Amino acid sequence: MRGAAVNMAAVSSVSRLQDLPSDPLLHVLSYLSFRDLLSCSHVCRRLNDLSKHNPLWKRLCHQHWLLKESDRAQSALSWYDLFVQTYSDLGRYVDVYAELKHTWDQLTAFLQLKCPRIIASLKEGATESELDAVEAQIELKLPNDYRCSCRIHNGQKLVIPGLMGSMSLSNHYRSEVLLDVETAAGGFQTRPGMKLCLPLTFCFHTGLSQYLSLDHEEGRTRGEVFYPCPNQRASDPSAIDMFITGSSFSSWFSSYVQNVVSGEFPIIRDQIFRYVHEKGCVATTDDITVSVSTSFLPELSSVHPPHYFFTYRISEQRGGVPGGHPTLPHGVSPVQKTTDQTETRGRGGGGERLFSLVVAQHLTQQHTHRLSCSGGGGWWTLVDVGGRWWTLVDVGVEAPKEKAELFK
Repeated sequence: MRGAAVNMAAVSSVSRLQDLPSDPLLHVLSYLSFRDLLSCSHVCRRLNDLSKHNPLWKRLCHQHWLLKESDRAQSALSWYDLFVQTYSDLGRYVDVYAELKHTWDQLTAFLQLKCPRIIASLKEGATESELDAVEAQIELKLPNDYRCSCRIHNGQKLVIPGLMGSMSLSNHYRSEVLLDVETAAGGFQTRPGMKLCLPLTFCFHTGLSQYLSLDHEEGRTRGEVFYPCPNQRASDPSAIDMFITGSSFSSWFSSYVQNVVSGEFPIIRDQIFRYVHEKGCVATTDDITVSVSTSFLPELSSVHPPHYFFTYRISEQRGGVPGGHPTLPHGVSPVQKTTDQTETRGRGGGGERLFSLVVAQHLTQQHTHRLSCSGGGGWWTLVDVGGRWWTLVDVGVEAPKEKAELFK
């Protein structure tokens, strides 16, 4: 009798579920993940029907694959069938695809307007079989977020300018290409100091690359992105220090793209220049405003010995006149010194001044440097923020006696 009562209770429960109107059930189902919806479809025929309701899968198609109504119309499928079809191709990336696809979409939309040459160099996405072949070649699994990015765009052609940013001084130029996965596999490292590392970028002019660590090896973490730096003080010639640029491929790529599309990195002559604007380093005297941005050059820097090379970009503007990032005035050239005085000289001229500075460990914790040119001058102050890094904390301008002279 007790068993019969339990069975009757179960039947009563099922019947009550069957009797519920569809709207409240669909409302509850709208809060479920696609995995939970699929589980519900196996409970009973009623939930199987409701769990395939088109609006539920429209939301999930947009959430996970960024698909729009035009995509569904082109496929001539229901939203449920479109989700299943896309999942069969990209399902292993379901947790990272939307973020990376959105990041790529932001970048390509921006570059279409600002840097069409770079857009033309981007490659189509790789196939699963091509990525599997690379893994077989290097005998290691690629991080899932990196594989996913390669499915969207498989790097770029080996041309200049590079997608991953440029840097230019009077006697030094760097532009980093984002490598396609097949070319990267050709540079896969097995030598001591760089074991199990895959190059992500490459610069033709300097030979510089950023690397992706594919395993926990030699003090590195799987997925870490870094610039290698030879330890010049170690007795072992294979000893490598690192300038870490990302804890994972997705964080590395997303943070870079955010700097590009937000205007943090200036676009100069159809190239992305990796200068970071120091928001606190803006000063105005009368109608002359000076702002500063800075960039670290890992290819000219080392940890052992401590030798860190920075370049700075000073923009001058008169009276809030627009014009973006003005060009370098004629006659101004970068000067590199390891002392606490670094100076650039040139004729008067509104616009931009570029200079470089080597920060060595023997310098004290704070240094103020002078900038002078005919008709005017200014200063900037660097502060040691610990370990390897310095930052600009103050900048100012000294207005010339005849302000017009500065802006000839």
